[in-house]
Amino acid sequence: QVRLVESGGGLVQAVGSLRLSCSVSARSPSNYVVGWFRQAPGQEREIVAAIAYGPSSTYYADSVKGRFSISRHNALNTVYLQMNSLKPEDTAVYYCAAKPRTQKQYDYWGQGTQVTVSS
Repeated sequence: QVRLVESGGGLVQAVGSLRLSCSVSARSPSNYVVGWFRQAPGQEREIVAAIAYGPSSTYYADSVKGRFSISRHNALNTVYLQMNSLKPEDTAVYYCAAKPRTQKQYDYWGQGTQVTVSS
């Protein structure tokens, strides 16, 4: 069983920054890939970034490349999403999710945290 708890959302002005945190509780965290997803009102949920918990490898959606950075602190079992140069279109509920390294589907989800970017 994997438990994920997000924090760090809020209201920020355009071109500002926020850092989201995802606390990961799992028996073997290194066996999981952790991803950040977002869902804006009326839109499909989309993946924003992902990181393998063992050997470092990252993925970014084209829409956030160069602005967002995903990282992990193994000792704290925490995955971060640093969001810079935020735009109003980044407004969404952001979710942390996890999946076994060998699996395509994300099985475990956090409760979500709201990010609102004002223009």
